[in-house]
Amino acid sequence: MDRLRSCGWIFLLIAMAGDLLVSLFLSLFYSGYNGSKMSISALGSPSSPVRIPFNIWMLMEGILFLLALPAIHQSFHRISGGITDVMIVFIAIFAVGACIFTCFFSVNESRDVVTVASKIHGAGSVTGFVLFLFVPLLVAILHFKDHNMTMGVISAASFVIALVFFSLFVMSDKPGFRNTVVDREGLWQRLTLVFMYLPLAIAACARW
Repeated sequence: MDRLRSCGWIFLLIAMAGDLLVSLFLSLFYSGYNGSKMSISALGSPSSPVRIPFNIWMLMEGILFLLALPAIHQSFHRISGGITDVMIVFIAIFAVGACIFTCFFSVNESRDVVTVASKIHGAGSVTGFVLFLFVPLLVAILHFKDHNMTMGVISAASFVIALVFFSLFVMSDKPGFRNTVVDREGLWQRLTLVFMYLPLAIAACARW
C-alpha cells in the first residue's frame, strides 16, 4: 500500500496529461476530426478510425485516476478528513463515469444519433465531469485551511476559470449558438480540463 501511495502522484500526472495529449495525438489519424469543434469523446465513436486505441486509453486513464486516490487521500486527509473524502468520491465517480464508461459505451459522432450506449455515456460523462469541476474548489479550501494562501488562490482561480469554460462548453451544444464564436465544443472542453486538473497537477509535481 505504501508503494502504491508513493506512485499515486505519478499515476495522477499520467492520467491528466494523457487525457489531453493522447486525444491530440490520436486526432492526427482521424481525417475530418476538428479538435476545436468536436468533443474528445468523438474519437471513440463507432465511425472513428482510432476508436480502439482511444477506448483502451480511456480505460487505462480511469484506472490510473483510481490508483492515485490513496496518495491524494494521504496528503490531504490530515487537513480535513471530510472534505478530502468528498473529493475522493468526486474523482472516483469521474474515473468511472467519464473515463471507464467511455471505453464500453461510445458516443456517436453526430449529436442527432442517440443510442442506449450514447445515453449511458452521456449520463456517466456529465455526472463525472460536473463533480470533478468542483475538485479545484475543494483543493482551494484544503489549502486555505492549511494556511497555504498561494495554492489556495491558484486553486480557487482555477475553479472559476474552469467554470467559465464549462459554461461555454454547455452553451456550444445549444442550437442558438451554432456557427458562432461559442460553437467550439472541443476547445471549451479541453480548456475546462486544463483548469480542472491544474491544482492537482501542481500538488502532484510538488509531492513527486
